[in-house]
Amino acid sequence: MANKTISLTIPHQLGQEEARSRIQRAIADTRKTYAGKLTSVEEQWAGNQMNFRLTAMGQQIGGRVDVQPTQVRMEVEVPWMLAMLAGGFKKRVEEEGRKLLEDKR
Repeated sequence: MANKTISLTIPHQLGQEEARSRIQRAIADTRKTYAGKLTSVEEQWAGNQMNFRLTAMGQQIGGRVDVQPTQVRMEVEVPWMLAMLAGGFKKRVEEEGRKLLEDKR
């Protein structure tokens, strides 16, 4: 069976540099917090675009994050086995992303 692409867009008012910085810190925190559950976590930045790949529950997940001036666009490829959980996954990522990119002035 084919992979499923999950796409989402999260608005922000932080500017690209601050949004990218928060995303990078969140990735570092996630690596520490879930070190035993996530393996082979790779991220590659080119400007404000990040390609990533990781293994969770023995399944390869990959995707792309585009940090734009007023929004962050994310596309995640999940294997068909995890696609059944995609709805909950998308909702959770959106909730956490909104918290992360909230302007706390």
